[in-house]
Amino acid sequence: MSIVGKVTELVTDLLQSTDYWLYDVEQNASIVKITVDSSTGVTLDQLAEINRKISHALDEKDPIPNKYTLEVSSPGLERKLRTRDHFIGAVNERITVKLGPHVEGERRFGGVLKEVGDDLLSLENENTEKYEIKIEDITQAKTVFEWEKNPKPGKQSTKPKVPSNSK
Repeated sequence: MSIVGKVTELVTDLLQSTDYWLYDVEQNASIVKITVDSSTGVTLDQLAEINRKISHALDEKDPIPNKYTLEVSSPGLERKLRTRDHFIGAVNERITVKLGPHVEGERRFGGVLKEVGDDLLSLENENTEKYEIKIEDITQAKTVFEWEKNPKPGKQSTKPKVPSNSK
């Protein structure tokens, strides 16, 4: 079993009796990144506690033979979508998708994720154009958080001011 598989199994078991779940495990050279989530989100203090528990369990079981750096985080506002389950969790959210170089034509798409099938996902852009995209063709995908625009400081509202009770 791969290191990612061993870590996934270990962390899934560790979090089973908690309100948290494993969102993702990635290994990039000597960095092992574990992403956890809960229905109410995860605070920094909770992440620190989870990090300590995972670190202790990894030290005990020792599934990683070489030196490594452990990173434990929440998925964040703009989270990576790497698995079919990630896509299912993002239905009705705005996402961006990048397709592999083997795909002819347009390779970048953005819009609202409408549906996730076994092999395809359905995306609708702001012009209500729908796209069917093969999940296997996706090289990168993430949710997109839409920030509200605040007026610049010093800018006046374009609405006319109505005087309050004038007597």
